[in-house]
Amino acid sequence: MRKTTMLAATAAGAVGAGLWLSTARADAAAVRADPLTQTLTEPDGPVEQRWVSSADGTRLNVGIHGPKDAPAVVFSHGWTCSTHYWNPQVRELAGEYRVITYDQRGHGASANSRGKYGPDLLADDLSAVLNATLEPGQKAVLAGHSMGAISIVAWAGRYPGEVAERAESVLLASTAVDGLLAESLVVRLPTRWPRVTELIGRSVVGMPTPLGRPSPLAYRGVKYAALSPSASPAQVLFCEEIVLRCGARARGKWGSALSRLDLRESLKSLRVPTTVLVGSADRLTPPSHAKRLAEALERDGHLDRLVELPGVGHMSTVEDLPAVNAEIRRLLSGLSRPDTRTR
Repeated sequence: MRKTTMLAATAAGAVGAGLWLSTARADAAAVRADPLTQTLTEPDGPVEQRWVSSADGTRLNVGIHGPKDAPAVVFSHGWTCSTHYWNPQVRELAGEYRVITYDQRGHGASANSRGKYGPDLLADDLSAVLNATLEPGQKAVLAGHSMGAISIVAWAGRYPGEVAERAESVLLASTAVDGLLAESLVVRLPTRWPRVTELIGRSVVGMPTPLGRPSPLAYRGVKYAALSPSASPAQVLFCEEIVLRCGARARGKWGSALSRLDLRESLKSLRVPTTVLVGSADRLTPPSHAKRLAEALERDGHLDRLVELPGVGHMSTVEDLPAVNAEIRRLLSGLSRPDTRTR
């Protein structure tokens, strides 16, 4: 009986391994055949890499692309991502514009730090990057995705005097300033107590557990949570590889901080024309967040426009490159070239 059980378990394991390998091969073949693969690869042009120290001395990795005397756009990436997330935008824009990217604290090549993480650190880091990379008095378009957009709002609340000095306009993509877990559609528990759902979600996003290596399971998990069902194989793999590179400690600390987020007051200090962008199929920050953001900005007279991308998931700036890049170009068209004679 024991021998039969062992043989059955071995056979089941072999079948499982075969299915896993077959699925992995099918995923890889789909990515190779995807015409979007090239748009997601590393940019070909030169990049200037800098280390910028934040207010507490934490070193941040910054990449600068494109002509020095061109209008500038500063990109701020989201939770568990890195500067590589903006590859498509760098490829599209760096021939004409000054494109600045940076790794959020604890992400990519940027350093971690001790103590509690929170919006003030996001604000300090963005302020340090802006002051280190822009000419004196120079304004830029600031574009943030998810936690990167939260960084911009946090910066506006903590450094309101810098907003008019540094930002010509802003793009807030796939984001929220409060209620992140309460409205997430990734997991909806059948309970009459929404608070229970929020508490469970808080424990999950704050857990510093390694996510492992790319696999068919991770591929499908990232697609379900962060992209739409219509996302292409190359787009899913691109996001999977970036997310899995994020260290467990930083992911957990930032996840815990974001789960308690409330920046509604800070939003009032974002006194420049602001575009709010969201995908209609976003499960992490559903359109309800974007609509509230747009309503608040409109009340204060700072909403440029609300853009909803049909059928697009949370990774909106990857999934709909034509629409997103067109919006960034529209914002950049209002910028003049900086006067570099001051340096």
